[in-house]
Amino acid sequence: MAVIKKFNAIRPTESLAQKVAALPYDVMNKKEAMEMVENNPYSFLHVDRSEIDLPDEIDPHDSIVYEKAMSNLQKMIADNILIKDENPCLYIYQLISSATTQTGLVACTSVNEYINGTIKKHELTRKDKEQDRINHIKYCNANTGPIFLTYKDDIEITSIITKWVETNSPIYDFLADDNVTHKVWKIDINETSDSIIKLFQEVPYLYIADGHHRNASAAEVALMKRKENPNYQGDEEFNYYLSVLFPASQLKIMDYNRVVKDLNGLTIDEFIESISKNFYILPFSGVGGVSPKSPHQFGMFIDERWYILHYDPEKIPIDPVKSLDVSLLQDLILSPILGIDDPRTNERIDFVGGIRGLEELEKRVLSGNAKVAFSMYPTSITQLMDVADSGDIMPPKSTWFEPKLRSGLFLHELD
Repeated sequence: MAVIKKFNAIRPTESLAQKVAALPYDVMNKKEAMEMVENNPYSFLHVDRSEIDLPDEIDPHDSIVYEKAMSNLQKMIADNILIKDENPCLYIYQLISSATTQTGLVACTSVNEYINGTIKKHELTRKDKEQDRINHIKYCNANTGPIFLTYKDDIEITSIITKWVETNSPIYDFLADDNVTHKVWKIDINETSDSIIKLFQEVPYLYIADGHHRNASAAEVALMKRKENPNYQGDEEFNYYLSVLFPASQLKIMDYNRVVKDLNGLTIDEFIESISKNFYILPFSGVGGVSPKSPHQFGMFIDERWYILHYDPEKIPIDPVKSLDVSLLQDLILSPILGIDDPRTNERIDFVGGIRGLEELEKRVLSGNAKVAFSMYPTSITQLMDVADSGDIMPPKSTWFEPKLRSGLFLHELD
């Protein structure tokens, strides 16, 4: 069963929601974050990336940074930029882009269910990134960014949420600078909230779509607080964390492409010959680059031209992880030929979200920052769930979800 609960959201006043709402902290660097907040003192990046308000020489993981996040958050509350709802509620969060509309439920989910595996993961996390968010949560005493969860579609849940959207006015409705419309409704009728909560008790599993580090960090903070409060009852706020839950059919996964800085000592001809032992290679004569049209097809940009790589479908492993295109690329090219055994830590490889387009791949290679780039066919939500159900782990950077949830629209206070 999936346990969800209502909460007293800390959220922007209606007139400032658009200015407060910010992209997730981990999709930009400090320079990009500073550009995003230029002339916008309300941006939630002043909390999520508080190093932008400090001198460049300060380490982004210094305690001063987390103290700044805490003080910035407190000031936003004191100045009534952020307000706290008096009554616990569920919320609906809808994102509308040119490609998709997805409507999710904003609620708090149970730390216990993450620990026992009812909330399933498909990626490993890095301790340094976990520690960063642990510190951030502890200093702010709040979950400041929602975990992006999904679940197998439930007709009754969708029906209730759809009816609420159609018969009530949103509390937020704005167009972000990436041309994504964000709408939020507050479900303030207990009967409706209770019906949704009860229906989720029949949902067997939730799946982490995006936010593995935030999820792990939220759970770790909860365990810390349990040690500090040995007589805890289980219903304390720190036993839950902020999430947005979307039905799987509404989600869009984009390609997550790869660029590699060098050819591991090989010439271009030697590299292509090595690849040809497992892939059929066809020079691409079209325009605009190679965006794979089906699974087990890859694009490759090298030496100022594109190639299409095909892998024999009869050789695809049955294993849910090894059959992924990201695994085939890793196991047949990146590791044995290019010497990238651990893409999570190897500095010779970088990952480029599909939202940046094939032009970004070409740019990296043509500028000399990379020697070769690979365009991928997107991992499917079914593949994600199959891997999670098997208890296994995907290679890093297997999925890129669009549109991105905005931070700052909801905060969950821990005590």
